Amino acid sequence: MNRTIRSWIDGWVMSRGAAQPITEPWGWTIDVGRPDHVTRHVLGEIGDGVDERTVRKVAESVTGAGVWLKVFRDPAETGAWLNADWWIDPEPGYLMTTSLQESQKAPEPAPHNHRLGVWTSAGVTRAMIAAPDGSLAARGQIAVTGPTAVADQIETTPAHRRKGLASLIMRTLQHTAARRGADRAILAGTPAGRALYESLGWTTEAPLTSARFLGAGGGAPR
Repeated sequence: MNRTIRSWIDGWVMSRGAAQPITEPWGWTIDVGRPDHVTRHVLGEIGDGVDERTVRKVAESVTGAGVWLKVFRDPAETGAWLNADWWIDPEPGYLMTTSLQESQKAPEPAPHNHRLGVWTSAGVTRAMIAAPDGSLAARGQIAVTGPTAVADQIETTPAHRRKGLASLIMRTLQHTAARRGADRAILAGTPAGRALYESLGWTTEAPLTSARFLGAGGGAPR
């Protein structure tokens, strides 16, 4: 199974406080424990290595609402393999990686009257930027699992977008991960975030389909 996917899972589990992954013949199962995200099944191959028969088999084994399926193939292809009981995110995600060799240099300080806070707990470093009025402007976190770090939950609030704050968050997290011994970083990004990450030197490894089971009969006909 693909090592980048497994490394992403290990960091994601640490970042979210989820259960340790259970290895399956086709990938991994992870308990998350939230009503809208009970469990997730992550297939262990990328692109053409993803088998339609396997995707259908895993999907057909799901019976409870709130179970997610993560497949590293384009939603336009993967979506055709799932029935109407699955909600499929219409926007593809992206599995992305970058080297942290250039991240040893400390990033610039926060903009005037903004405050950058950084702290680490249980292996996860979190960074936030507070706006001049004290409200949240941007945030993100990164989990370091040995030589690999996984960036997660990168977010800029609507009123503070296009100001370079997300870039500062990413550079701060990457610098911290590099200082803690990681030499490679991984994330699962959105179309909106992809341009930002590419501008910072990230490379796309594979598209990502995210699907959530609505329950038997819970979906509209497709």
